[in-house]
Amino acid sequence: MSVALPLPRQPGASLWRRRRDALPGFGLALGITLTWLSLIVLVPLSALVLRPWELGVTGILQVLSDPRVLAALRLSFGSALLAALVNLPLGLLVAWVLVRLRFPGRRVLDAMVDLPFALPTAVAGLALTALFAPNGWLGAPLKAVGVQVAYTPLGVFVAMMFVGLPFTVRTVEPVLRDLGTEAEEAAATLGASRAQALLRVVLPALAPALLTGFGLAFARSVGEYGSVIFIAGNRPLVSEIAPLVIVQRLEGFDYAGAAVIGLAMLLLAFVVLFAVGLLQAWLRPERRA
Repeated sequence: MSVALPLPRQPGASLWRRRRDALPGFGLALGITLTWLSLIVLVPLSALVLRPWELGVTGILQVLSDPRVLAALRLSFGSALLAALVNLPLGLLVAWVLVRLRFPGRRVLDAMVDLPFALPTAVAGLALTALFAPNGWLGAPLKAVGVQVAYTPLGVFVAMMFVGLPFTVRTVEPVLRDLGTEAEEAAATLGASRAQALLRVVLPALAPALLTGFGLAFARSVGEYGSVIFIAGNRPLVSEIAPLVIVQRLEGFDYAGAAVIGLAMLLLAFVVLFAVGLLQAWLRPERRA
């Protein structure tokens, strides 16, 4: 009489079974997620990557070497980087005021931070243009001292600051709230001054959040269209942004040329955001420890 011996269990299969049992519907949820991600993100990006090759390598280089395209890319990325950098201290200051201070009107100020999220971009562009135009409330005094904002690259920078500031504030604010004041008080008991506590205790803890806010503000600004075109003036080689050049090529039915510029913007933005991610990973406390 033969006795059937039980087969040895496979550790990998047992682990997978436990995970599957712990997450009911895991396979279905993963399949839906990948399908949705492919339809929304991967398929359009694939089309953007494949469409420029209709022109061939020579055609792609010809589009990218166009002085008008180069000037637009330089303005869009340069202004977005500068606006994101300026928004770092401004966003930190606004977040600090909202978290650490209590004063009348704080809730109103907190709500005003989200206005760039709620306003249609065209409305924001019209408001900024009316404000900084040569005869506007702020434009007229600035023009009197020789500074013109509207219809110049400076106007592009101001519009990008406007749309990017909320990203920095809302990224830093919850981290600053969770940080509390205990670490600063401990530093003060050890003899640290206020400035030393901020530089050696608070800012290192907020550095990853600040970098995240920088990346979000940069990504939002570099592709901004509606709030920029009204105040920029759209002068070729001077104040023309890259998204406007793409729209103009689309209106001229040059879809492959527009895809070339879009792909260039995608690659440049990816390089910047990848560098920000690497720096953020290096600044994590557990990594530096």
